[in-house]
Amino acid sequence: MLSSGFHHARSSFRPLGISKPRCTSYQSRLYSTPLDGPPVTDTNRAETTMQRFWKTVGLEGRKDGIAITLDKRALKTPSGHTLLLPHNKRLVATLIAVEWENQKTVLKPHALPMTSLASRAIDFFAEPESRENVRQSLLEYLDTDTICFYQDYPPPLVSQQETHWDPLYSWVEEISGARLEKFTSILSNSQSEECKEKLSAVIHDLNQWEMAALERAIHATKSFIIALALVKRRLNVDQASDAARVEVRSQIERWGEVEDTHDVDFHDIRRQLGSAACLLSAA
Repeated sequence: MLSSGFHHARSSFRPLGISKPRCTSYQSRLYSTPLDGPPVTDTNRAETTMQRFWKTVGLEGRKDGIAITLDKRALKTPSGHTLLLPHNKRLVATLIAVEWENQKTVLKPHALPMTSLASRAIDFFAEPESRENVRQSLLEYLDTDTICFYQDYPPPLVSQQETHWDPLYSWVEEISGARLEKFTSILSNSQSEECKEKLSAVIHDLNQWEMAALERAIHATKSFIIALALVKRRLNVDQASDAARVEVRSQIERWGEVEDTHDVDFHDIRRQLGSAACLLSAA
């Protein structure tokens, strides 16, 4: 069950039953340090054992932020940092706590999207130099950006492209002055260096949380532009998902939905984009 300090924060969530934890020594398994490899933290242990080993989940307010606790011990990232959220991201802390509370006997890693994303922000994007290195690599996605590859057939696909992609071209030019090239072939295409420089300036001042959200959204949508529009709040989660699935949506319109394929993709991309959008919240 959740510790008492967490009940108010999660009043909008339905409590779930908690399975009996696996018998183990908390102290011996959490704070030992291996001779090599990653630190022994809750997140790493959970990934290795795939078993629930904690009884209670809670939130702990600290002077420098909000910690998520398992059995009153602060949750740590895979790199060993305390998973500490700023006070203005209490919603994010609440969602992470709910993720861990809702795990039962067998851990489900895919059900921890907020934990993994917040950990990524803390482990890899806290320092400006790290953000700069990733920023340059993310700009390369412009050369293979989903929305830059247009087709003139079939009509349902053309209609989807015009509806979901064309407005983003205008938006990019409006906020950056960059002009995106449209491609009709997947071979030997690239955006101009001028375009990349202008869009690099747009993301130059993104903080660690925004950079982590941008990275996840790019990987989920295969589009720098759709991800940027989500981070800049030009698109919401549903709109970003629709823009990323233009080709799939046109196929469904023509041929119907393939069970256990299209529906799984539908929910997965919303899970990824939803976690990115939540990380951006300040509440």
